[in-house]
Amino acid sequence: MAAEHGWGEFNLVIGGERVEALSGYDIVNPATEAVVGVAPDASVQQAQDACAAARDAFEGWSRTPVEERCALLARAADVLDAHRDELVPLVQAETGATMRVAKTMQVPQAAARFRRYAQVEPNLVPLPPAVMPSTALAPGGIIGGVEHRAPMGVVAALAAYNFPLTNMAGKIAPALAMGNTLVVKPPVQDPLGVIRMVELLGEAGLPPGVVNVVSASTVEAAEAITTSPHVDMISFTGSTGVGCRIAEVAGKQMKRLLLELGGKGAAIVFDDADLADVISNVSSTWTFHSGQICTSPTRLVVQRGVYDEVVGKLTGMAPHLKVGDPLERDTVIGPVISAPHRERVEGLIRSASDEGATIATGGKRPEIDTGYYVAPTLVVDATNDMTIAREEVFGPVITVLAFDTDDEAVQIANDSPYGLYDYVFSADSGRAMEVAKRLRAGNVGINTLQRNHEAAFGGFKYSGVGRDGGSWGLHAYSEMQSIVWRG
Repeated sequence: MAAEHGWGEFNLVIGGERVEALSGYDIVNPATEAVVGVAPDASVQQAQDACAAARDAFEGWSRTPVEERCALLARAADVLDAHRDELVPLVQAETGATMRVAKTMQVPQAAARFRRYAQVEPNLVPLPPAVMPSTALAPGGIIGGVEHRAPMGVVAALAAYNFPLTNMAGKIAPALAMGNTLVVKPPVQDPLGVIRMVELLGEAGLPPGVVNVVSASTVEAAEAITTSPHVDMISFTGSTGVGCRIAEVAGKQMKRLLLELGGKGAAIVFDDADLADVISNVSSTWTFHSGQICTSPTRLVVQRGVYDEVVGKLTGMAPHLKVGDPLERDTVIGPVISAPHRERVEGLIRSASDEGATIATGGKRPEIDTGYYVAPTLVVDATNDMTIAREEVFGPVITVLAFDTDDEAVQIANDSPYGLYDYVFSADSGRAMEVAKRLRAGNVGINTLQRNHEAAFGGFKYSGVGRDGGSWGLHAYSEMQSIVWRG
């Protein structure tokens, strides 16, 4: 099958060199089912070579002054911006994102993350002096001290397929700023943009071996990275199942972890909420990247007094959302990433009917000849013990549940193995704040789905371990080292 565009050959990048893999595998456009390009399929040995190259580069990079490291990050952001016209169609084709999402979120945000971490932040935090008495251990005196944020070492970075470039940039940039080197493992489904981004980092002047990229379709190659004795930390965004496996492997070697895993966001809607605002925000599960985002408000927990009105507004809205070719300007909902994933989403929708819920709208495959499309689907008359209310769908599916009291709303929201991002909608900001503080989620939005990128981001429970975002990202990719002295 011929490739859609002439993007050329894609290779691994190991130790600053473009390296051919022994084989490759096709990357398929989710909208057209045409081949976008051939991804290099790294061997276990090549994965190990990349880890060794990152280890060899660590001493020099970690000793490079932070100002120089940050200057290179700024240059990298400029290079990515300069190649935007190349990257946007490539990433759009392999992800199936609508062109609006590709132009605003898939590519520009990657450069923005490099530019954010190009800001020099001190890695020495002074401590107040302590007057210590003499002991059998040591003479007394005035003991000074600093907290030094030391680099972790070699970081294995594995990104999710929904926003491969932006997600990976959010790992690479803070890790580099703190003096780490990396082995980058792009998502299996759409690695091509990440490969090209790593090549561009080299063009921006990043030294050889500081960032290596290894794409592979096999579990064996991925585990060669996560189990490598050269790797000190694993930063992974993706499914909870894979995250649990990584945690199991990492625990045996005391590797540091940053895991951003699944979500099943609950959006609590009180009867005093601005319902137009609610619909505008919650419908993002349908309208933003086909619902393939871990922070989506997929469980709509609605107070009974406005339940029917909310359901009616969403039911009326769904048929007007165009599903189809993501290159067409009026398309709202593009495809999901693959045929197997579409089948999984459809299976979860069927389970809702089988378990007694009602499909208020959607639920049937759109009549489109090619591409992996799912219609915006609304599940009502649901209970929180149903599969559709407990498992992450990662598709354009909203499940609505009813409640009467504040306590019941909190109980429903918290009754989930996940705890990534919840929401509260109410005209009473004090009430909303009190409810927000009771939610077992790492992030809570009050009357908004907007993000503050300086806020700590991460999850409770099976939604992950650790926090990044803003300066927290620098903390995530560093070890705290206490240095003290006697004055």
